[in-house]
Amino acid sequence: MRKWIVRFVSLYLFNLVVLWLIGLLLASVSVGWAAFWGSIVLTAATLWIKPLITKWFQGMAARSANQRTKVGEKLTQYVLVLIVAVIVWVLVVLLTSVHVQGWFSGWVVPPIALLIAWAIYDAIDDRVEKHAARVYDSASAKLGRAPKSGGTTDASVTPGADASARRELKDGLTDEQRRMLDELG
Repeated sequence: MRKWIVRFVSLYLFNLVVLWLIGLLLASVSVGWAAFWGSIVLTAATLWIKPLITKWFQGMAARSANQRTKVGEKLTQYVLVLIVAVIVWVLVVLLTSVHVQGWFSGWVVPPIALLIAWAIYDAIDDRVEKHAARVYDSASAKLGRAPKSGGTTDASVTPGADASARRELKDGLTDEQRRMLDELG
């Protein structure tokens, strides 16, 4: 539970900044106070809906993958990711009071901004979530609750252990399983 709370809150704060930046930089998108609710919708869609849609689209595209060249396959993958970003943006607009005017600058540019934001978050998420976990544990300690770690901690790993063993202790997945999950979305 702690892991999901930390992940949700850190992604929520990141998405809040992303929505505010989209609202500030694009005159055709009005975010304002809707950024708070929009960030909840964007975070939920990113954590739970995006992987499902991505897996579904990739399954459909895999049926005809042998008919495409390598360049065509890469292009197909990029288009699928853009379609997923558009679906997530449409959900944010429909379920919040974010107002969009203009077709290109309101419906095409923000999903591209989401793609860029997802790439940035993917690059920094481990550090952000680690910092958020420390804040969560500190707050739990101040409230008199002992922080609950999922059994073993990184401190229980011997100093000579390699990075993959530490990651496996952290989430219980081998490098191969982690790679397979990353490919799914």
